[in-house]
Amino acid sequence: MPEESNTSEERLQKIIAAAGLASRRKAEELILEGRVQVNGQVVTELGTKADPRRDHIRVDGKLLHGPEQHRYYVLNKPRGYVTTVNDPENRPTVMELMRQAGARIYPVGRLDYLSEGLLIMTNDGELANALSKASTGVEKTYLVKISGQPEETQVEQLRRGILIDRARMQDVRAGRRDRVMTAPAKVEQVRGGDNPWYQVSLTEGRNRQLRKMFEEIGHHVEKIRRIGYGPLVLDVPPGEFRELTPGEVTALERASKGKRTEARKTKPEYAKLKKTTKPKSAGQRQKKR
Repeated sequence: MPEESNTSEERLQKIIAAAGLASRRKAEELILEGRVQVNGQVVTELGTKADPRRDHIRVDGKLLHGPEQHRYYVLNKPRGYVTTVNDPENRPTVMELMRQAGARIYPVGRLDYLSEGLLIMTNDGELANALSKASTGVEKTYLVKISGQPEETQVEQLRRGILIDRARMQDVRAGRRDRVMTAPAKVEQVRGGDNPWYQVSLTEGRNRQLRKMFEEIGHHVEKIRRIGYGPLVLDVPPGEFRELTPGEVTALERASKGKRTEARKTKPEYAKLKKTTKPKSAGQRQKKR
């Protein structure tokens, strides 16, 4: 009779992600870098499987102790923090804001150093990996302030899709260009003026995509705040976080599978622009005297 396969074996990157050590994608990097051992042997092939209950799996010499209880948080990332666990340039990272969470977690996706707003933090590698895939089409919503007032025809270009550089900015400056068409986006002006604000919803998340989109129509992006991620809406102050409810986690899981979810209709304070105050007239100032 043929030997039965061991159904309890799983891919190493899945085991590492389930243990809360890293996302599935980061776990693949750890394997390729030779930082993972199975029963004393270094493993560098991504297709390698192991039994988490039987095999001794180590990452950077530390033994994995099986799956951790999954934890899910939403953080309001301020400007000036890097969305990573460690930064080689020793800049502040979002992990410094999550010390009181009491769990080994990591960010889902990226918000660049100068951007702010809603960031999901978790140790659920499966969900993090699913949410990060562009194929799931999870909608992310931003408030974007730009310099100068674009023509409506230019804004329509952004809505339909526009060619941007796929490469990082340093590669573009070095002449290594690779252009890609963005997916259709929702773009609506929410405040006018010389430096207007737009609400933009994307279903993909390319490197510095919003900045590149507006630069293509000749307008520099001054500020970016993410206010929505699938069913979630930004509802905590800058630099603070809260744990997601079971219902919110279920909604995120549905969104990660490409199923329709709806965010709350009423926007919390931190998902809206601050009201502008009109300067007082000379008559009003004299009355106070």
